[in-house]
Amino acid sequence: MNAMSMRTALCAALLTGSAAGPALAQSSEVNVYTYREQKLIQPLFDEFSKDTGIKVNIVSASSGLDKRIAAEGANSPADVLLTVDVGRLQDAVRAGIAQPIRSAALDKAVPAQYRHPDGLWYGISMRARVVYASKERVKQDAITYEELADPKWKGKICIRPGQHIYNNGLIAAYIAKHGEAKAEEWLKGLKANLAQKPSGGDRDQARDVAAGKCDLGIGNTYYWALMTKNPQQKAWTEATKVILPTFAGGGTHVNLSGVVLAKHAPNKANALKLMEWLVGEKAQQIYADINYEYPVLAEVAINPVIASYGKLKPDAMPVARIGEFGKAASTLVDKTGFDN
Repeated sequence: MNAMSMRTALCAALLTGSAAGPALAQSSEVNVYTYREQKLIQPLFDEFSKDTGIKVNIVSASSGLDKRIAAEGANSPADVLLTVDVGRLQDAVRAGIAQPIRSAALDKAVPAQYRHPDGLWYGISMRARVVYASKERVKQDAITYEELADPKWKGKICIRPGQHIYNNGLIAAYIAKHGEAKAEEWLKGLKANLAQKPSGGDRDQARDVAAGKCDLGIGNTYYWALMTKNPQQKAWTEATKVILPTFAGGGTHVNLSGVVLAKHAPNKANALKLMEWLVGEKAQQIYADINYEYPVLAEVAINPVIASYGKLKPDAMPVARIGEFGKAASTLVDKTGFDN
């Protein structure tokens, strides 16, 4: 089978809603591999298609897309990889599946802090790792990440597993700020303060705080906002408040949704159009109002629910540096027995 035939077969087999055969060669398509749930990003892609006439074919998975693209090699139909975490952006770089993105529009829209120094990925939206605190039992409205290890919180903190990518990012940021030795000490202190074994997702932490199982839960900013729109979960938000923690002498830890231009992208021009569109005002407002994320485009308004948490002051550390410590963070979780 020649290269074109292999690429056509892969496209037909892998791309949701994609036409078979020659469709891949048409200039009216772009193929996106994504870690995001399709329902969360479909409104974005629908608007992009309306604006440009370019059809978006989607492959969605919760893990392993970098390995899949690498295995597909030069015949991969992937044009864009869309991730929900800087660790996975860095995984794509390490896997050798990214090519530099050359775009004045992206450089203008995305601050240098939120993109790879060599242009191998760009952040397109932000979320912060924050505290869901009991309104009834927690009187303070400010907290540092370092303070989460203070014995005064013994038996009062709930969190999902440390090996989850969102907590991995926070631990990696702590290592980048303080070094591995101090991060290990902090993680041990945080573990000693847990009310129960790390489990569930971010929404479950708010549920458990509302139920009185703990006073503080750790979660992403957008989950709390989404819960306000869910009749079964709204009571959890009514019992909690969001505190934007900071590092001592620094800012709040933020992570990124981001895009990678696949090394062998067959529709490179369309991929660039999509990535540039995603950091435009229209797409950024959709991210803010549907997904409750912080826009990377400064002039776009933050959704009122997210704005109600207070003014976000992101830590000044380049997010790419956090991605460098993901493996070290995972090792510390195992070393401290955090998830046991």
